[in-house]
Amino acid sequence: MSDGWEPRTRLGRKVQDGDIGTMAQALDSGLPLKEPEIVDQLLPGLQDEVLDINMVQRMTDSGRRVKFRCVVAIGNRDGYLGYAEGRDDQVGSAIQKAIEVAKLTIIRVDRGSGSWEDRAGGTHSLVRKATGKAGSVTVEVIPAPRGLGLAGAPTVRHILELAGIEDAWTQSTGNTRTTVNLAKATFNALTNASQSRTPRRARRVQREAEGEEAD
Repeated sequence: MSDGWEPRTRLGRKVQDGDIGTMAQALDSGLPLKEPEIVDQLLPGLQDEVLDINMVQRMTDSGRRVKFRCVVAIGNRDGYLGYAEGRDDQVGSAIQKAIEVAKLTIIRVDRGSGSWEDRAGGTHSLVRKATGKAGSVTVEVIPAPRGLGLAGAPTVRHILELAGIEDAWTQSTGNTRTTVNLAKATFNALTNASQSRTPRRARRVQREAEGEEAD
């Protein structure tokens, strides 16, 4: 656990007390994730990838101000992924800000073996096709059979690798030279795929209803 961490949220206190011991439980709890220390505790060894560093300028009353914008993705290469942008006067500080924010956007990627050419039961690809959009860019991630690898642009591949996806076809349209939008569209695609799952509670209610009908 982070040294000197004093949880400020209900979820943080549950993690510190041991009532929640995994990231899956934290995400399923329905409680908002507002403290990066929670992710440090539940997902040790997260890896980060700086996808883009760009200088941005803004005119103010005191003159022109220059900041650095950094785009970062984080993941454990085993089903968990985060993404964020950070801005600061220094590159290092911008990267650190992006990493901290990315921890608060962590999602659980719905991995599987959804290709018709593949055997069921794997976790090397996606369960179904996923589509995400950011700005003018649209990214499609399509399940592929084991052994194909990742067919896509370097930015897309980096994000999929951090999520633990080993095999996938991808299609990108729009101004794909804009790394920010390409990265965000890829993250949005994986987010949309995860959100399309039937919630656990809904499945339980459905099973109970089916049991009552059977009686």
